[in-house]
Amino acid sequence: MPHTFPRVIVIVLDSVGCGELPDAANYGDEGSDTLGNIARHVPLQVPTLRSLGLGRVAAIGAGTGDEQEPGAFGRMAERSAGKDSVTGHWEMMGIVLERAFPTFPHGFPADIISEFSRLTGRGVIGNTVASGTQILDDLGPEHMRTGDLIVYTSADSVFQIAAHEDIVSVPELYKACEIAYRLVGEGLGVGRVIARPFIGQPGAFKRTANRHDYALPPSAETFLDRATAAGVPVVAIGKITDLFAGRGIARSIHTASDAEGMDAVVAELERTPSGFIFTNLVDFDTQYGHRNDTAGY
Repeated sequence: MPHTFPRVIVIVLDSVGCGELPDAANYGDEGSDTLGNIARHVPLQVPTLRSLGLGRVAAIGAGTGDEQEPGAFGRMAERSAGKDSVTGHWEMMGIVLERAFPTFPHGFPADIISEFSRLTGRGVIGNTVASGTQILDDLGPEHMRTGDLIVYTSADSVFQIAAHEDIVSVPELYKACEIAYRLVGEGLGVGRVIARPFIGQPGAFKRTANRHDYALPPSAETFLDRATAAGVPVVAIGKITDLFAGRGIARSIHTASDAEGMDAVVAELERTPSGFIFTNLVDFDTQYGHRNDTAGY
């Protein structure tokens, strides 16, 4: 009789990769090996992850030799076109996309930006591909002086809006994101609109935990939908609920950091004796990966 598990926990270390995929050249990712590159600069002990088999799937150097490997381990290769968060998380839950979400390497069309500005009642600056931290340094002072919204994108299918919480209130920023979602999400098929509130003064801006993602709903039934329909409680920790537009999720836990995310996982071990716990630890990506901060990572 096959063994069944009353509870499954999936923890996504956002952006923590262990080598390039066959289609890496399509995305300018040749030679990518996040764990391997970090291990070459910072010795990685990670005894618990090694005990789960990490050293067998990633080039992280030799361990102590004492690690046991009690479970199964392996490497996964994404089948979907596109490499953004929505695509990857949807595929983990059963949706394989044949066509990638659209990206805008030269910024969004002028008519879209003009209509967004009209509907929000604020000017727009930026409209370029940029690092989320660098664009605050570059355009944050102008934003504070004018009240114009900072709009930018990335290699992913995202429309990001940054605003200082003292200049544009968080509720107003969220309303601007809802407007953008109608224009570029429903209108152009962009995967996500992201609110990027920040605080501080020029030279010392800091993004806050009030980030909010507005993602397209899954294009087909997911494992989360099926689990919920079968009466299995689904708990989403971190940005998971945003990536699935809240669908198929019984309870969502907002977190401000990876540490809070892991605290929430530990708490759910007591609270949810059976069910599906799905967690994303986004700081690896947003706080350290985008900044090439090896030590922080």
